[in-house]
Amino acid sequence: MALASALLQVMMDAVRKTARPMLRDFGEVAHLQVSRKGPGDFVTAADVKAEDTLFELLMKARPGYSFLGEERGLIEGTDKTHMWIVDPIDGTTNFMHAMPHFAITVGLQRTHPDGTAEIVAAVTYNPVMNEMFWAEKGKGCYLNDSRIRLAGRKELADSLVSTGLPFIGKTGHAQAIKDIHAVGQRVAGIRRLGAASLDFAWVAAGRYDAFFERNLKPWDVAAGILLVTEAGGLVTSIEQDGDPKNGKTIVAGNPDIHAKLRKVLQAA
Repeated sequence: MALASALLQVMMDAVRKTARPMLRDFGEVAHLQVSRKGPGDFVTAADVKAEDTLFELLMKARPGYSFLGEERGLIEGTDKTHMWIVDPIDGTTNFMHAMPHFAITVGLQRTHPDGTAEIVAAVTYNPVMNEMFWAEKGKGCYLNDSRIRLAGRKELADSLVSTGLPFIGKTGHAQAIKDIHAVGQRVAGIRRLGAASLDFAWVAAGRYDAFFERNLKPWDVAAGILLVTEAGGLVTSIEQDGDPKNGKTIVAGNPDIHAKLRKVLQAA
C-alpha cells in the first residue's frame, strides 16, 4: 500500500470532504440552482460551494499559501513560494447533465529562489468512481493505493488519444477541427469526455496513450502535469518554447507518442 505524505493527506482529505455534498447534489442534479457565468459556461451552486470548502480546508492547513481557483481567481498569501491551484468541479457540464465523469483537482505549485516554478503535489479525484489519482514530486504516481504508469505503446497508429473541443463562447473552433483532422488520420481513436483533469489522470494510468488540448487554464492542468510526469511521461506545450503550466496549448503522453503527436499538432 502506498503511503502518502502529510501534505498529500491534507490534499486528499480536503477533496474527500468537498466531494460529500457534491455527490448529494449530483444525485439531485435536476434541482440544482444554476446561473450563467458566460456563454455556454455554466456555474452551479455546487461548484461555488465546492471551492468555498476547498479554500477553507486548504488555507486552514497551510494558512500562508496563495490560492488560485476557477471561481475566486488569485488570492495572494504571505508565503510567496507556494500556491494552491484548484478546480472545484472540472467537467461542470458533465456534472449538470448527470454524467459521472468529473473531478475535483488540486495542484500545489512551488516557486524556487531563481523564480522558476513547478508543481510538487497533486490530487485529482472522481468522487462517483471513487478514484483518487495522486502524486508528489519524485515519488511516483498512484491511483488509490496502487502505483500507476503510462502505457508503453510507441506508434500513433496503435494509440488511443484524448482531447477537448471548444464550445459556444470559446475561441479556437477552426484550429480544433484542423487538429482533429490531422490527428484522426494517424491514431486508433480519439475521445472527448469533457474533463481535462481526468484526461491527464487517464494518460497517467495508461487508459489513454496521450492527451492534447488548446486554450486551457492553469487550474485545468496543474495537477495533471505532475500526474503524467510522475507516471513516466512528458507534458509540454505544443509550441517549442511554451510553458505547459499556463494551459494555453498542451500535449502529454509517453516520450515516444508525445514526440510524434506534438509534431503532428505543430503542423496542423
